[in-house]
Amino acid sequence: MPVPKEQGLVSRSLLRDAAYRSIRDAIVDGTLAPEERLNDADLISWLGVSRTPIREALTRLEQSGLVQTKPGRFTIVSPLDVRETRAAQSVAAAMHELAVREAVPVLSAQELDAMRGANERFAAALRRDDAAAALAADDEFHDVAITASANPVIRSVLEQVTPVLRRLERLRFSTLTGRGSVAMHDEIIELCAAGDAERASVAARTNWQALAPLLDAEPGLDGPDQ
Repeated sequence: MPVPKEQGLVSRSLLRDAAYRSIRDAIVDGTLAPEERLNDADLISWLGVSRTPIREALTRLEQSGLVQTKPGRFTIVSPLDVRETRAAQSVAAAMHELAVREAVPVLSAQELDAMRGANERFAAALRRDDAAAALAADDEFHDVAITASANPVIRSVLEQVTPVLRRLERLRFSTLTGRGSVAMHDEIIELCAAGDAERASVAARTNWQALAPLLDAEPGLDGPDQ
């Protein structure tokens, strides 16, 4: 068969995605602190990949608002910024509202059970003060509706805006303010099970809007709204 001229595309894509996830997670969990310089040589040594997937990952992280680059000068972890975080929160809340509204009519009993199981793991992680596990369980909970909605645009937009919220969510789930999300999740599940798409979608939006008080309270956030 004819052999495409482009070779190694799958491998390069996997390396780029792996580098993106590793750097993103290190920013979210605070290993890479706000305004810390990101040196290519250090990242290459850490991740064991070449410079090309590193630069591609950093470009993607910049698009997500987690990294700032001055060409030819430096690349840093973005400071926590009020305006950008609020913008990301508004978009995320709207997307999750839409996902739930579109998902409710087609949610199966198995998917509702998956939401319940994820929320149980979420609550258990909060009791252990395990913010990383709480974030993972929260992702699992919300992903049920995103997948059921079968709307690829919702997932694409959330992949773009969610990373900038992760650092804030980690702070939230490390405090007592995160405990309220368990009850919010329970309400969403009950409304979904009842087939009430309108109220369930509003509850999903409210759940994501619950980050707002932390935006006002967190002293590490930069911007004109401090």
